[in-house]
Amino acid sequence: MKHTTKLRKLIEGDDILVCPGTYDPLMAKLIKQLGFEAMYMTGAGISHSTLAMPDLGLTTMTEMVHRATLLADASELPLICDADTGYGNALNVMRTVREYERAGVAGIHIEDQEMPKRCGHFFGKSLIDKEEMVGKLKAALDARQDEDFMIIARTDARTAVSFEEALDRAQAYAEAGADVIFFESPRSVEELTEVPKAIDKPVLANMVETGLTPLLSAPELQELGYGVVIFAGGLARFLARQAQGFLQNLKDTGTTEAYMDRMNSFQEHNELLELPKFEEMAKKYGL
Repeated sequence: MKHTTKLRKLIEGDDILVCPGTYDPLMAKLIKQLGFEAMYMTGAGISHSTLAMPDLGLTTMTEMVHRATLLADASELPLICDADTGYGNALNVMRTVREYERAGVAGIHIEDQEMPKRCGHFFGKSLIDKEEMVGKLKAALDARQDEDFMIIARTDARTAVSFEEALDRAQAYAEAGADVIFFESPRSVEELTEVPKAIDKPVLANMVETGLTPLLSAPELQELGYGVVIFAGGLARFLARQAQGFLQNLKDTGTTEAYMDRMNSFQEHNELLELPKFEEMAKKYGL
């Protein structure tokens, strides 16, 4: 089954789809090995890991697509990717869709912010007109070569304007043909509850630990009517905290011995990377 078809079936199925966020091919491989059914490429994570800069629209489409290609190849799971604003107007969006399709991903989300965009859980965002966003979504739908490639419409109007404006935009984007609605940064459980009731399309929830939205579990979100949840940046922040402790201990003690029981062994790490498979291929081809 194509990745695009699989993702569509998963999102439109009875159970909520849980997508861990990643920016790194090694973590993508681990996500697959642990049995997740799909994953999410976080734009913030790409900005943090590639540039060591905050999520302020500083990464280019080329950089994002390149990383998407690596993630898709590393895990072979359906991959949803952050495509920011589509990197321009409706014509730019058409090229963006084609580039992500060629990268092997299963779907992208496009947001209604002005360029340069800001993280969905930052204040100070500006929006394009609703009508312009509808045009960009229609261009994205026309540009895709695979009808199962999912176009996800994200609105940032909750933080930029109001909950009511965000609902109005979400409904307009659903009517324009978006496959899924990404309602960014609801501010309460009550708002989280209201969104799926008001939208006649699958709805995506974004759980950002310590962000603007209350943290709910996947079963709780399924009960509210959500079709998919992304835990976009938690893995990156967790790894950064662990790295701080590891490096501080090394600086203080001159050894990593205290962390040996908290890391993979050399052998375990190479098994994660499927070293035996590469060794077998080397034998097969006489290397």
